[in-house]
Parts: sequence; C-alpha cells; structure tokens
Amino acid sequence: MWCSLQALLPLAGILSITGAIDLDITSKDSVKSATSSIAYDMMTYYSGNQTGQVPGILPGPCSSAECYYWWEAGAMWGALINYWQYTGDESYQPSVIEALKFQIGPEKNYNPPNQSKNMGIDDQDFWGFAAMEAAEAGIPDVQEDDFPSWLALAQAVWNFQVQYWEPASCGGGFRWQIYPVNAGYNLKNTVSNGGFFQLSVRLARYTGNQTYADWAGKVYNWMENTLLFQMQDGHLYIWDNTDADGNCTQVEHYVWTYNYGINLMGCAMMYNFTNGDQVWKTRIDNILDGAALLFFPSDYGNNIMTEMLCESQGNCNNDQSSFKAYLSRWMAVTSLLAPYTHDLIMPKLQASAQAAAKQCVGGSNGRQCGRQWYSTTWDGSKGVGQQMSALAVIGATQITQDMVPLSAKTGGNSTSNPNAGNDAPHNPEEEFEKDPITTADKAGAAILTLIVIGTITGLSIWIIL
Repeated sequence: MWCSLQALLPLAGILSITGAIDLDITSKDSVKSATSSIAYDMMTYYSGNQTGQVPGILPGPCSSAECYYWWEAGAMWGALINYWQYTGDESYQPSVIEALKFQIGPEKNYNPPNQSKNMGIDDQDFWGFAAMEAAEAGIPDVQEDDFPSWLALAQAVWNFQVQYWEPASCGGGFRWQIYPVNAGYNLKNTVSNGGFFQLSVRLARYTGNQTYADWAGKVYNWMENTLLFQMQDGHLYIWDNTDADGNCTQVEHYVWTYNYGINLMGCAMMYNFTNGDQVWKTRIDNILDGAALLFFPSDYGNNIMTEMLCESQGNCNNDQSSFKAYLSRWMAVTSLLAPYTHDLIMPKLQASAQAAAKQCVGGSNGRQCGRQWYSTTWDGSKGVGQQMSALAVIGATQITQDMVPLSAKTGGNSTSNPNAGNDAPHNPEEEFEKDPITTADKAGAAILTLIVIGTITGLSIWIIL
C-alpha cells in the first residue's frame, strides 16, 4: 500500500551509508540491497522534500553545469516507480506522489509556467511517462478534489501536445521546443517525436482508444520517412535532430541510447496492442539490432552498455549521463511485451548490471556510481544520472511477467478523461517571459552537445563510414 506520510530517506539507506556496492544478480536480496543503496545516494541530490524547498525538481536553475533540468526530475520519479516494482521498497512513494502532484500546471498537465523558458515536447513527455507508469503499476489515483487521475494527467499532456503537430514544414513532426522564443525551436528531433509516439501508444493500450494508436502510427511513419531514421549496411541508425528551417533536408549524426529506447518501448507497446503485428515486430528487431551495434560494442563483450559518443572521453553532461537509464528500463519492458526478445535482451541487462555495480565504488562513501560500466576503476564522475542509470539497469534484472504494464482490461483502474486539460484556458503568450533565450539557457532531453562537437563529429564520420 502507498503510504501518505512524507519520508526523507529510507531507514535501510541510513543504516548503511558507506561501502562499495556488492551485487549478485541471481539473488533478489542482493539486488534489493544494491538498488536500495543506489537509490538512497541518488535521493541525496534531492531537497524538494525538505521544509521551504520546491517539491519535484532537482537542483537548479541551470546557469552552470552543476544543475539538473526539469525533465530529468520527471524521469527520476518514473525510475523510482520502477524501483518499487522491482524490489517492493515503498520508501520513496510519498516523495514520488508529492512530486507528480506539485509539478502540474494550471491546465492540469505538465506545463508549469515557471518552466516555459526551457519547455520542450520531450520535457513534458518524461513527466507524462511517470504519470503513465503510476497508472500502469496500479498506484491508486490521488483522492483529492479537482486533482486529475494518473491516466488523465498523461491524457492532458497528449491533448496539449497534439495541437503542435506541424505539417507545414518537413511534412509533419513536432518541433523540439514549444515556444518560438526558445533556442532549439527550429529543430524537429527524435526524442520529442518518439516521446509523443510512445505516450500515444501507451494511452492506446491502456484505454483501448484507437485514436491514440492512429496517432502513434502516424508519428512513427513520419520519423521513419525522414532522415532521422536511416538504414545503412543493414543496420538502423536513429539520429538526433533535423532542422525544420531547412525543411529537414539535413540531419545531425548523433546517436544516443535514449533515442533508441524511447522508440523501442513504443514499438513493443504497439506490437502488444496489435497482437503481434509483423510490421511492429520488424521495427522492434531493427531498433534492437542498431542498439546492439552501437551501445553494446564487441570491445566490451557485446553485452555491456555504453553511451558511445561521450563516455570514453569523459565529457557526458548531466542529461547524457542519465540516458542509459531509459534504454535499460525500456528494454526490460520490451522483454515482457514482446516475449520473443527476452533471450536477446536479458543477457545484455544482466551483464550491464554486474558491470554497473563494479563502477559504483567512488565518492566519499565509496559507492558513488560512475558512467563507464566497462571499467572497474571509478571514472571520477557522479550525479543523479549516474545513480539513475545504475539503479535502472540493476533493477531491470528482476523484471518478471507479473510486472507487465496494466491496462483497463488487465486490472488498471486509473480513471480515463479523454478531454483532460482541454477545459483549462490555453494562452501561450502568458506562459513565458519574453527575454532573449540563449543556447546556454536551453533545457531538454535532446542535447546538441556543443561542448563536445569536435569529438562527436569525428565519431559521426566513423559511424557513417
């Protein structure tokens, strides 16, 4: 049962705050102990459950590298819902619920006005995913007057976003940014379109409403027919973004784990929703093949995940440091929704989990997690993303068929409201400050990675060749 009292940190974590992570993935107790310590350390970065602090967000604002954008906090709450499913540990339930309640905007969706200077479609999606995870995990709706259900929150995000589909350039697609004054508004990127795709199919599967499924197919088809998706030498490359100002005739050759993961999860949901349609099976297979090629290299035995564009150089930023968390979580769910993938996916998650634990040996407590899972020597990095990624991949080894996401047909009882958010006034002109926005101000899950452009350009050439 989800408790109603606020908790700061779990007692188990307080009793054991030092020492390297010891992991035996064949032991549920060992996995629970390891993930408990990792989750505890991740939550030490969060102060929103303390008096006078803002619930739901991580340290900011982002005027320097030592901060976390709004979207990553939403992703963290989703990861903690999965952590509860993997382990049964309810320690963070009050913080999760408080965060998901506090960060809704006046339209009863995830568009709070104080985040408008950095608001991308993808940013909203990670909060919408967390609301969907609450519904799909069977967390009871909050019983408060005028507070939407978990499902209605996700539906309100969808209703807000669908109006931003733009066929006038590139034949369709969503721009990265919602407001034209924001840097990056000219881009149509994979994570925003993939995010809407995934949210659409999750809503379709939960509610049975075909309209959501139709939109999911529409968005995926658009991506597949742009330069964002390219087959080369029999492998699928999912690139990061393309420029709407140039009618999407050029593409940035950056590959990230979360772009593969966000589309993999959506395709697995569609495969399940359509009772095994071969079109979606082919798409799952192509994504898994591309991910295996790029992010599980033979240098590390084909089964240890790496964020190949930035990890070996040690210059991943805070956003990029979290990306492996999402591929890990969504691969795990894919193994349930498309069971034929289980024997391909689980060895990669298991080997990556063991490797991640061996990287959790740093910091003042001797167990802070770094990025480079292929190394048993701590790489010197630490942060929310590193903790979240290790938490996700280790926890994912415990996923079982009884964790298949619920739907209204299979025991999900979150209340549906197809019109959610539409009864609130929508006036974008009042939702953002009209200050000039610089690239340094930019938030969001899609990353231009200007600070590593030289390295990435070289790696991009290698990928293309």
